[in-house]
Amino acid sequence: MPVNPQLLGKLEHSQKVLETPPSGHPTPAKLPSRNPTRSFWIDSSPDANPLARQGSQDLLPSKADVCIIGAGITGVGVAYHLIELLNNASLSVKHPLSIFLVRRILFAGRNGGHLTPAAFLEFAQRQALFDTVEAIKSYKLEQHTASLLVKIIEENGWASDVDLVEGGHINLLFTEKEAENAHKDFDTASQAQLNLDDVEWLSKEELEEEYGAPYSGFREPGNNVWPLKLVTKLYQHAQAHAGQYASLSLHTRTPVTAVTHETTDNSSTYTVATNRGSILCSRVVHATNAYASYLLPFLAGPDGIIPTRGQVMATRASVGTDQIKIPSWSGNEGFAYWFPRPVKHDTEKPLIIIGGGREAVGPRYELYVDDDSETHPLVGKVLREFLPSIFEGKYDPLLEPEMEWTGIMGFTKMGDPFVGSVADLLVADSERELYNKQYIAAGYAGHGMPRAFGCAEVLAQMILAEISDKEWKEPDWLPQRYLTWNRRVE
Repeated sequence: MPVNPQLLGKLEHSQKVLETPPSGHPTPAKLPSRNPTRSFWIDSSPDANPLARQGSQDLLPSKADVCIIGAGITGVGVAYHLIELLNNASLSVKHPLSIFLVRRILFAGRNGGHLTPAAFLEFAQRQALFDTVEAIKSYKLEQHTASLLVKIIEENGWASDVDLVEGGHINLLFTEKEAENAHKDFDTASQAQLNLDDVEWLSKEELEEEYGAPYSGFREPGNNVWPLKLVTKLYQHAQAHAGQYASLSLHTRTPVTAVTHETTDNSSTYTVATNRGSILCSRVVHATNAYASYLLPFLAGPDGIIPTRGQVMATRASVGTDQIKIPSWSGNEGFAYWFPRPVKHDTEKPLIIIGGGREAVGPRYELYVDDDSETHPLVGKVLREFLPSIFEGKYDPLLEPEMEWTGIMGFTKMGDPFVGSVADLLVADSERELYNKQYIAAGYAGHGMPRAFGCAEVLAQMILAEISDKEWKEPDWLPQRYLTWNRRVE
């Protein structure tokens, strides 16, 4: 049973849909669902989410220096980097910086778990759209982010706690066009002197012999983790190391409903309104990804961030790890992505986390869907059929998944996030002053794990530069096009 050819080659059309305004005026995202589908990362283990109710019953502080809305890899990452920077900067501060994290739930519990930096795919297109230096930075950012997270995990002895697997990543090429584009990207990146020493091309015969997949492809460095456990460890580490320069608190089950600008004593502050009261904040960080337009409605639509529902399931292989092996995978132009979970003993058949299937639900491909309280049956059908169609005899096509869930990604028409000052997004000067000292890192287009923590580092650097009245110095690995002052919206 080969992969359904009707589901191949949809990337170009999905990109056109992404760039086209919907009929009528785009509506901002809603708040996250009150009853989301049960995710493996959150609900399969009683110890998966120890911070689930953290601060939810505590009194809210009356004020804070930095209010971070969103407690996923970006929000927790901003807090982590701020505290690291403060501890290393030896600043003379008037008082410890109060950092307040607020969210309905602790996130990073609904994604695919891949921590794989892109090696070269899309290089030719990026070089043509921007320039060679900017194209190279796309990959430098991801290499920086992934290697930094792996370093933090290993230095703190968290590898077994977060199920870090450094098994490499294999990208399957299903069509001749997909293979041609991949080789073009590789050749163009090589000519630009991007380091591709760790990329290995694999023939159809090699992949079929070693893994049972009758397609060609390539292997690149890659990792996977239990994302929620990683974010939990990062938060706990940040809180434990807040020291004399900062204090950090997390309040879950506390959705933010509005952010309003206030001017008192010739200084600007923000009232952050929640379902449990309000906090006066000197600075606000929007780390809400797909939901950014709920509080920043001008980001609704294709010029901003489009909520896009992704679907994932956990299914059991029919054979052991000796046949499945341990790499993570992707295929069909990135529409499908999967990896085997670590096993506890040799006789255990591995659980596979597989996401994708949006190519089956054109013409909208789940764009503008921000409801993760249900799954899509057609997407579920594609996910159930996918692995048995590639790896003959290694997956039971009649086996139902052990868990299936959805999560909301934040897509942009460029495929890249917005990073920087919210005020710099706006064209009108009269509106910009309402957003001074508000920051954003959001819109990762389903590729957040190898980018978000690095983007959070950039925001932390910007905030610290503003607090200490110093000039922010741009990292040499940051793409210019990510910065908000290069991404103005009307």
